[in-house]
Amino acid sequence: MTYAEAEAKCKEAGQLHLLKFYEELSEEGKRALVDEIAATDFSVIKRADAQEKGRGKITPIKALTLDEIWEKEDSYRKTGLAAIKRGEVGAVLLAGGMGTRLGSDNPKGMYNIGLTKEVYIFQRLIENLMDVVEEADAYVHLFIMTSDKNHEKTMAFFEEKDYFGYKKEYIHFFKQDMAPATDYDGKIYLEQKGKLATSPNGNGGWFGSLYNSGLDMCIHEEGIKWLNVFAVDNVLQRMADPVFVGATIEGGYVSGSKVIRKAAPDEKVGVICLEDGRPSIVEYYELTEELMNAKDEKGEPAYNFGVILNYLFRVDALEQILTSPLTLHVVEKKIPCIDEAGNEIKPTEPNGHKYETLILDMVHMMENNLPFEVAREKEFAPIKNKTGIDSVESARELCKKNGIEL
Repeated sequence: MTYAEAEAKCKEAGQLHLLKFYEELSEEGKRALVDEIAATDFSVIKRADAQEKGRGKITPIKALTLDEIWEKEDSYRKTGLAAIKRGEVGAVLLAGGMGTRLGSDNPKGMYNIGLTKEVYIFQRLIENLMDVVEEADAYVHLFIMTSDKNHEKTMAFFEEKDYFGYKKEYIHFFKQDMAPATDYDGKIYLEQKGKLATSPNGNGGWFGSLYNSGLDMCIHEEGIKWLNVFAVDNVLQRMADPVFVGATIEGGYVSGSKVIRKAAPDEKVGVICLEDGRPSIVEYYELTEELMNAKDEKGEPAYNFGVILNYLFRVDALEQILTSPLTLHVVEKKIPCIDEAGNEIKPTEPNGHKYETLILDMVHMMENNLPFEVAREKEFAPIKNKTGIDSVESARELCKKNGIEL
């Protein structure tokens, strides 16, 4: 993109102020700013303003329970293992976050939860995936989504640790796409004179980011038909789980969600359901008293299964929605920026909006979805905080209960 093209793009979007300090920049700085403007999707701001608000009609969805899974486990496992052996199952780790809330300046996956030895979050996840590799006698391609902030550090860490024993050629890194951050009037902030204020575009951007990185070539060349996407912070997470894969395939589903029974009606987990007849997820803060207390025909809570950010998607179903815009979630945030004179500002209060897409909206775009129950004490040890609920402490205790040496 030339300067003239960048100027035309900014003018059309009402963002000409982004070029205010252009002449003060070095030649390298000028090129970097023009390239960033070329790569930035300005349309998210107007899309966010134009999209309809509100939810559709929420109704319960039937989950495949632990008892039902146990009855057909052998069949599901056989089907899943066959797909893994054929190379049809890939895994996607969402690892763009930093360990700030844990008191670390490193990528979150680099955090050491060990007590008597080093045990990193990344290491735990790789060890869990190795269980499947050993059972199937076949490696699973693992795609790791990083962010601008942690890409180089994450790659260097895996190299330093020799990929925790995983075959290097089966691990692929890609960066998450960024979205602009704006003031309350929709004007994009400048973080520096030659750099836009941007942030990762939310966990719903994972598939588009993977494609934009060129890794779709790998998926098609390797014949991968299913992608199991999961979050970095759950150290008991089981990915490319043959039983989960097999149950989804045998049931004729295009997607599946690992779910747990809620510990309490108001537990802070998103609840799987149907919305206007399609699979959907209602976030815990959207749950009304009526939904929380609703009962099914057995007298049990009707919305009792929470998602743990472990989803299985059929690749062709993902490709069908690739060009469909996901709902944009506008989030009020503190955005470091510069003022009109070019002075740096580090706000202590929210001063604008970030624009994010969420993976739960991808679930809603699927034709169907299998809620697949897992035992929370065996597969749910999220690390959100250093101490207390969903913390390093609680995850350590759960790891010990599962015989994992720390």
